[in-house]
Amino acid sequence: MPTISAHPVIIAVETSSEAASVALLRGNTVISRASSGVRTHSQSVLPMIQELLAEAGITLKDCNAVAFGSGPGSFTGVRTACGVAQGLAFGANLPVVPVVTLDAMALACHQRHGATDVLAVLDARMGEVYWAQYRFDGGAVLAEPLVVQPAVLSAPGAAQAQGTPVFCGNGLSAYAEVFAGVADGSLADVAEIMPHAEQIAQLASLALAAGRTVTAAEAQPLYLRNKVAYTQAERRDINAAKAAGGA
Repeated sequence: MPTISAHPVIIAVETSSEAASVALLRGNTVISRASSGVRTHSQSVLPMIQELLAEAGITLKDCNAVAFGSGPGSFTGVRTACGVAQGLAFGANLPVVPVVTLDAMALACHQRHGATDVLAVLDARMGEVYWAQYRFDGGAVLAEPLVVQPAVLSAPGAAQAQGTPVFCGNGLSAYAEVFAGVADGSLADVAEIMPHAEQIAQLASLALAAGRTVTAAEAQPLYLRNKVAYTQAERRDINAAKAAGGA
């Protein structure tokens, strides 16, 4: 296994949403590739990784760790990222660094908008969102990742008891009417912030330095709920309710 230096080399994979991304971190420099289309994630990730390694002139065995967006997010997506990370780590005898996708979103919001308090909101489908709250002045996690109905976060003071955070993530656009009262004029900008391998790699570097790694066999996705879709009966009830409401 490569010795961990002051300038680690990390490959990161993120496929928890419609966009897939990979990144290669070398010290303070990060390069990345991205593609869209959730059904092609498993086919696009490995070629993008090969492109990054070739661009850097290194092989996988020159890396110090493999990181992946562990979730929450698309069940298929986080399993894909975990599986790819495990395969790469097994093949090159590298440690794995799972990184929470909401952590990566919050870091992106902090980097792009200078926000100190950030509340990451990711569309969880089925009328729910994944969320967590962060404070970058001191690096605290104010609220651990949870899955809730959007109205819980949009209630006056509900998610702002520990500050006035900047909301970010596609949960804002998915439930725009619900979040209209808590988002400011930058809604369009912050709603576009999604998990990306660049921030996964940056956070993984900190975790690696602190020794927070797992073996390939130990790597697991982060699931916040067991139910991934409505049953046919539930969908019929929902459609019937919508039809009744519009009548």
